[in-house]
Amino acid sequence: MTVLQQAPATSIETPERTSNSHVGEADSGEVRGDVTAACLVALAAAVVVCGLYFGRDLIMPIVMATVLALLLRPLMVWLEEFAHLPLALAAVLVIVAAVACFFSVAALVSLPSGGWSVSAPETLAALKEKFSFLARPIATVQTALHNIESFGGAAGSSNPVVVSKSDALPSILFFGATSSLRTLFVIVLLLFFILASGDRLLRAFIEVLPRFSDKRRAVEIASEIQGGIASYLLTISLMNALVGAANGVAAAFFGLANPVLWGFVAFLLNFIPIVGPLVGIAIFFVVGVVALPWPFPALAPALFYVAVHTAEGQIFTPLLVARRFELNPVLVIVSLLFWDAIWGVPGAVLAVPLLAIIKIVCDRIEPLKTIGHLIGA
Repeated sequence: MTVLQQAPATSIETPERTSNSHVGEADSGEVRGDVTAACLVALAAAVVVCGLYFGRDLIMPIVMATVLALLLRPLMVWLEEFAHLPLALAAVLVIVAAVACFFSVAALVSLPSGGWSVSAPETLAALKEKFSFLARPIATVQTALHNIESFGGAAGSSNPVVVSKSDALPSILFFGATSSLRTLFVIVLLLFFILASGDRLLRAFIEVLPRFSDKRRAVEIASEIQGGIASYLLTISLMNALVGAANGVAAAFFGLANPVLWGFVAFLLNFIPIVGPLVGIAIFFVVGVVALPWPFPALAPALFYVAVHTAEGQIFTPLLVARRFELNPVLVIVSLLFWDAIWGVPGAVLAVPLLAIIKIVCDRIEPLKTIGHLIGA
C-alpha cells in the first residue's frame, strides 16, 4: 500500500505582488517623512516665535538699529566717499544729527500734546454735547444689553470690587520712561557700532561660507538689502514727511491750534500701514469736531487727511517705489499683527521693512522662491 503524503503548502509571491508591496512601503515612508518634516518645521517656527517674544528686550533693539543703519546708509556713504571722513567720526555725526532732530521735534510736540491731555475733560464734554443726538439710540442699546445680562442670574449680580490704581500710576510711568530710555540708549549704541564697522561684519560672514556659489548669493542678497531697502526706507520716510507737512499746513488753514503737532502725528502714523491711517482719521475727526463748527468745517481735517493719504498710497508711492518692493496686502496685515503682538508698537513700525527683507532673501534662494512670490503677489 502506498501512502500518499500531502506536501506542505508554500506561499509563492508573484513579482507583481512583491513590487506593489515595495511601492506601498515606499509611499508610507514618504508620508511619514513628510509628516516628520512638517512637525519639525512647526516646532522650529514655535521656537523662533517664543525666542522673538521672550527675547524682545535683546532682539528688538538689534533689529531696530540694523534697520536704522540701512536708512542712514546713504548719508554714511556720502560722508565717507565725498567728505573723506573716517567711519567712526561719520557715525558720530550722523547719530548726533538724528538724535538732535528727534529731541527737537519732541520738544516742539510735547507742549501742545500736554495741553491736549490737560484739556481732556473739556474735550469729552464738547464731544458729548455735539453728539447729543445719539444719546437716545445709545441709551436704547445699553438698556437692551442690560436686559440680556440680567438673564445671567444671581452670578452676575455680585457687586464688582473696585481697585484704585491711582497710587501705582506714577511708578508705572516712571518705570515705563526708564525702560524706554534704556532701550533708546541700547539702540543708539548698537547703531554707532553698526555704522562705524562698515562692511567688516558682512565680509567676515561671507568669508566663512564654504562654496563660491554661496558667497556670490550672499553678496547679491546683502547688496540688494543695503541698496534697495535703504532707498525704500528713505523714499517712504520722505513721503511720510510730505504727508505730515501737508496735514500740518492744512490744520493751520482750517484753524486748528498747534498745527505742528498734527503734522507730526500724521508723519508718525503713516509709518504703520493700514492701522496707522485709520487711527489718523479718527484723531483728525475728533480734533475737528472739538475745535471747529459742526458739521462741514469739523469734518474738513479728517476728509483732507483721507485725500492726502489716498493720493500718497495709490499714486505717488507706487510711482517712486520699485515694483520689486510691492507686497501682498494680506501678508502686510498678517505681518503687522504678528510683529505688533511680539514687539508692540516698534514691531508694527518694523513690520513692512522686515517683510521686504524676507522677500529679498526668499527671491534669491531657490527653495524659498515660492514664498517670495507669495509675499510679492
